Amino acid sequence: MTPLADITPVELRLDHLGALPADIKKPGYRREDLTPGIVHIGLGNFHRAHQAWYIHRLMQKGLALDWAIIGAGVRAYDADMREKLIGQDCLTTLIELDPSGVSAEVIGPLIDYLPIEPRNAPLIRKMSDPAIRIVSLTVTEGGYFLDAKSGAFDTDHDDIRHDVQNPQQPRTVFGAIVAALGNRRAAGHLPFTALSCDNLQGNGTILRNCVVELARLTDPDLADWIDQNGAFPNSMVDCIVPATTDHVRSQTRALGIEDCVPVSHENFRQWVIEDDFCAGRPMLEKVGVTITKDVHAFETLKLRILNGGHQILANVGEVLNIPTISDCMNDREISAFFLKVQTEEILPHASAVPGMTPEQYLDLVKRRFSNTAIHDTTRRVAFDGSARHPGFLLPSIRDALASDTTVTGLALVEAFWCRMCAGLREDGSEIAPNDPIWSDLQSAALAAREQPKKWLEAANLYGDTGRETQFAEAFARWLPRIWQHGCRTAIKSYLNALS
Repeated sequence: MTPLADITPVELRLDHLGALPADIKKPGYRREDLTPGIVHIGLGNFHRAHQAWYIHRLMQKGLALDWAIIGAGVRAYDADMREKLIGQDCLTTLIELDPSGVSAEVIGPLIDYLPIEPRNAPLIRKMSDPAIRIVSLTVTEGGYFLDAKSGAFDTDHDDIRHDVQNPQQPRTVFGAIVAALGNRRAAGHLPFTALSCDNLQGNGTILRNCVVELARLTDPDLADWIDQNGAFPNSMVDCIVPATTDHVRSQTRALGIEDCVPVSHENFRQWVIEDDFCAGRPMLEKVGVTITKDVHAFETLKLRILNGGHQILANVGEVLNIPTISDCMNDREISAFFLKVQTEEILPHASAVPGMTPEQYLDLVKRRFSNTAIHDTTRRVAFDGSARHPGFLLPSIRDALASDTTVTGLALVEAFWCRMCAGLREDGSEIAPNDPIWSDLQSAALAAREQPKKWLEAANLYGDTGRETQFAEAFARWLPRIWQHGCRTAIKSYLNALS
């Protein structure tokens, strides 16, 4: 699709769809024919480029018209997104970025966005409606109140304690879900399926534990009812969706659309869902979604190779002030570092899935990360490392230690993360806070400059793994080398097997 020169962009609204440029793909269904079946909590860029797009594809086929999406949030900052989307009738422009060109599509499966209120009354009320059969979530890996050491649901967190004391006026998404399920049980309605779309191994199992355990603290009978009658399918989601920048908004205007919150994305999507729904589901397999009894192997392949690979690149990229993931992949030394860690320390502990070996998946990831049309910043990818490193890299470290294979490269990855959390790049520029527990991480990173073990003890991120001799000694060799000689010297040493 070629950007249009000297054109006045059309403001994105339902009554303006006919005025959009002819080569912009638009909804072929009418808004008045749609009825809600899904509430999605945490409605950001990823949901609109991924899950909402799949529902849109079904609607384009004349299917799933009773599965329209209601957006929701539980944090004050969600109100800004709501205001912008409501102002354009909840339509979204998707910009597909490919090295060969840019194309745009307007999608419309989102039909409303609930008001954001501190005690979540509109959200609870909507989820209590039996017409809602799926409640899906993208609340980030760090949004599940998991204890960093044990991985269990953290019932001591202030927000969770508030919800236990005020079950009808909850702060959290889980408190709102419990309240709505309680209303449905009291009214004689079936529960809805709760579908996590976050990058967590066993995300459905984790979500079930969060909801059931919170319910058990206030109403054990309700907890049993949810556990026995509800459904929490595991799922794996995949699509690279950068943050929306002024450049993306300019691209959208150049294509003839005035959209204040467009979404850019790569030309690849994947969604794998466990076949476990308690109140029906859209026929997602008709638009390429894999419905299976076993999501685990797909999850492992993606979380370790793609999500773990993102952390391999982003942390050292931040320290070296390399702006994007594709820039990192086009850096000869960093790319070689990425491939060596993946090939020698991650792939040996990953299994094939139908139609894809770990080696083939790595080749796919390499091509996707190298897409120069995707301006996915190292800062965005490095965000929330305190959730991402334990979820994406520590499983590979633990498996390598259990099989007595090398963790030298993975220890270097963790040393780069520690170096990044010190808050200064090698060129002296500041790295702005980029983690919910940034101050704790920065204190530990600065202390680790003299005593590397201080990092491995930080915030219980590593647990017993941080005390494993092979890993701890490798980390303790790398970190001083990084501080004394720089990241590139450490990478060269690793590539030349001098570690």
